[in-house]
Amino acid sequence: MSKPKILVARAIFPEVIAKLAQHFDVVSNQADEIWTPAELIAQLQGKQGVFTTGGERIDAAVLTACPDLKICANMAVGYNNFDLAAMTAAGVLATNAPDVLTETTADFGFALLMATARRMTEAEHFLRAGKWTKWSYDMFAGSDIHGTTLGILGMGRIGQGIAQRGAHGFDMNVIYHNRSRLDAATEAQCQARYVSKEELLKSADHLVLVLPYSASAHHAIGAAELAQMKPTATLVNIARGGIVDDAALAVALRNKVIAGAGLDVFEGEPQLHPDLLSVPNVVLTPHIASATLSTRLAMANLAADNLIEFLTQNKAITPLNPEVLVKR
Repeated sequence: MSKPKILVARAIFPEVIAKLAQHFDVVSNQADEIWTPAELIAQLQGKQGVFTTGGERIDAAVLTACPDLKICANMAVGYNNFDLAAMTAAGVLATNAPDVLTETTADFGFALLMATARRMTEAEHFLRAGKWTKWSYDMFAGSDIHGTTLGILGMGRIGQGIAQRGAHGFDMNVIYHNRSRLDAATEAQCQARYVSKEELLKSADHLVLVLPYSASAHHAIGAAELAQMKPTATLVNIARGGIVDDAALAVALRNKVIAGAGLDVFEGEPQLHPDLLSVPNVVLTPHIASATLSTRLAMANLAADNLIEFLTQNKAITPLNPEVLVKR
């Protein structure tokens, strides 16, 4: 009996390819080419499963053109590359990779907060340019982290991890806003207090964005929201590009509406708004919040395991639309 055919849409760990090859006829893009939608459709012909990394758009057009497709397994916790309604209607399972990246991403989010508050990127650029000729009392004086108010917009697993780092490690006053309030036990564990979005913006010394992207979350932070923040505040986005209006943020940074920003995600990445490159008070990283070797390998293995479970046993570890499993 022939093995099911799957596509691995981007380069991943060779050991994960070998694991998949035990169960499937694998076509792998180890050359790491970036395919157009038409090229992705061509590659998906005859494939029952696809391993995606978050940048490959799976929508109604792809599903119509690829009738053999049964599962799309994302090597990411976010899945805004999936049209989940279209996938469910087509009977195609969607899975993601939550939990395995929570602590690593929370670590990075806090590191980005610290780098932003303490103006590390500005200081390094200054030093590398040979401008450091003497010490001065106010040279790159940033803002404190300990004892300040940490605001979190989006209080899922990663948001809770950041809250605990702030509360337990830096004695921060933690406030948060979320679509739904956490239960009392979780709030106590995070030492976090629920507030309105308006109160969050007004009160936070450091605001971290960890909410999932959706149409309703598009430009959740724009010019109006930035104007409500303290002029001494910092903003950190480790969520998804598009949650922040990057053009408005660049203007706000240039005009010192807020003190600084740390961004790991951008609208239209890997491109980014050019004005962000010309303002000094921003720390920029290329979507690397989950980037440790152990975590990225765990993410890849979870995506692979979802493919194996579904195509061999009609099960899934982290299904996004589990109703597809019931219907099969």
